Amino acid sequence: MADYSSIKGNRVQYLTSDPTLDSNSEGQVWYNSTTGSLKGLVQIKAWSSGGNLGTARQAGTGSGTQTAGLMAGGYVGPPGVVNATEEYSGFAWSAGGNLSTARRLLAGAGTQTSSIVFGGFIPPDTNVTEEYDGSSWTAGGNLNTTRRRLFGTGTLTAGLAFGGTDELTTTEEYNGTSWTANPTGLNTGRQSGGAAGTQTAALGFGGYTGVDTTTATEEYDGSTWTTVNNMGTSRYVMGQAGIQTAALGFGGSTYPSPTAQTVTEEYDGTNWSTSSASLATARKQLSGAGTLTSAIGFGGQIGPGPVSSATEEYFSDIANYSASSGAAWSSGGNMNTARVQLAGAGIQTAGLAFGGREPSTSNKTEEYDGSAWTGGGNLGTARYNLAGAGIQTAGLAFGGSNAPNSDVTNTEEYDGTTWTEQNDLNTSRSNLAGAGIQTAGLAFGGITGGASNTAAAEEYDGTSWTSVNNMNTARRLLAGTGTQTAGLAFGGYDNTNNNTTATEEYDGSSWTAGGNLNTARRTFAGSGTSTAGLGFGGYTTTAVANTEVYNGTNWITSTSLGTARYNLAGAGTQTAGLAFAGRSGGTFTAATEEFSLGAPASPTGAAASTITTS
Repeated sequence: MADYSSIKGNRVQYLTSDPTLDSNSEGQVWYNSTTGSLKGLVQIKAWSSGGNLGTARQAGTGSGTQTAGLMAGGYVGPPGVVNATEEYSGFAWSAGGNLSTARRLLAGAGTQTSSIVFGGFIPPDTNVTEEYDGSSWTAGGNLNTTRRRLFGTGTLTAGLAFGGTDELTTTEEYNGTSWTANPTGLNTGRQSGGAAGTQTAALGFGGYTGVDTTTATEEYDGSTWTTVNNMGTSRYVMGQAGIQTAALGFGGSTYPSPTAQTVTEEYDGTNWSTSSASLATARKQLSGAGTLTSAIGFGGQIGPGPVSSATEEYFSDIANYSASSGAAWSSGGNMNTARVQLAGAGIQTAGLAFGGREPSTSNKTEEYDGSAWTGGGNLGTARYNLAGAGIQTAGLAFGGSNAPNSDVTNTEEYDGTTWTEQNDLNTSRSNLAGAGIQTAGLAFGGITGGASNTAAAEEYDGTSWTSVNNMNTARRLLAGTGTQTAGLAFGGYDNTNNNTTATEEYDGSSWTAGGNLNTARRTFAGSGTSTAGLGFGGYTTTAVANTEVYNGTNWITSTSLGTARYNLAGAGTQTAGLAFAGRSGGTFTAATEEFSLGAPASPTGAAASTITTS
């Protein structure tokens, strides 16, 4: 068999510690004699599915971050423009305060709780500016130049508007009260391009010049626009994210073709390069937010087809995290009621716990604010071994048992105060798993009548459950996470009455095998997405504290829970998970723990990945 030296032409370095790593070190291979590991530096880039928008639309505007995003306005098709605002938690979208002026083809800037939108098309074109405080929109100072299809970036108190209808070069700056025109405009007049950065360090790229789409890129220093290196792909009506020296452009289309693109490009402050990751859903007139390494794209038109509610999250990093380096579980506030076999939903700072056994069957609900648990509205049907999905103010509970071998089909929705009975599951079962949100839930696996494992899966549309393709492995006491169109099922107790390591991924149609868990187990919990999952706790032959992270291909062992336990519940993301309640030994616990994945060891953002050899 050929060795590395004959293939690469160099010997593998023999080092006592990892070298200093940066993006120029990609592909470097060495042997760390201290850890006894052969290591290399690789880059990870991927788009993964997030929670769908509540209102499918195109030509809106986005701002904020991947875990705290904002979308405002847009076009839903006939009857036209909308004033809807939605906020993204990193998992699901929820309704925010409506715009005062419904419009599309507008621009925006800022954060989820401090944002600004300006311009757009009502019809007619408008110069109206509105400011958002995380709850409601109020009037701001109007643009000097009325326009639509304009570029926007910056913050609420330092916003930047440029370009727009009729291929304008006009640039305006906002100070939190009024807009001031800069006499120095863009070098290339255009509309419908991408923007990133701040008021004094902005980037404008792509767009339509009135004749054709363009690859032109310009940088703004707070005074003057300077032409820099072009994009690789000519396009307009694309999504965007980032800052002047680290920007992202994705999707869009090339005039005059109606076909939407999936291409993603990254800008490093000098050059554009095409990412190895493409959008899963080709779209134009979509919105974007976040950073180069942690972005989000949402809405748009599946050109020349319908408007879309799809959300995708982008990850690009030279770092392949060592899952045990910097990762930690820390104690959170105890639940008010110790219990087992409960369900969970939400995120680390807004968790939801419901049902279970105390040891009597429970209907209790508790809400977590990142520090303490408080009581919420009781379930209509007390039960245990049920499943959950959604967020704290829009939860979903389904299945479970209300007595031994007495499985139920009951489904309930939570609005942050009260649970309301909804249409039942098609298959009564307990010990099942769930994923998704309240209006797009996914149920899978479990046991029926205390006798037979099931592989059955069902999708919930906010009203009714529909049976879909079965999992490949029937099992109960499994864990699940993700969304309705990108679900993840892992572990559990199979038909041979053994714990399993099996992982399956759901794409909205069928289940396929994923990478196996390192520790076979059952009655444990999970959080995150199908490409960034977290599994923790459970039972092997005793309670375990094992934690594993999933990267869409493999499970990697990480830092253990502080308290070994099973029959627990979980919520949150891979980087910010939440574990609560369960059984530790023979004792019911109310303990809560919060997970932080940590960061790469080196300040450059690069970290080594162990290479498996044979």
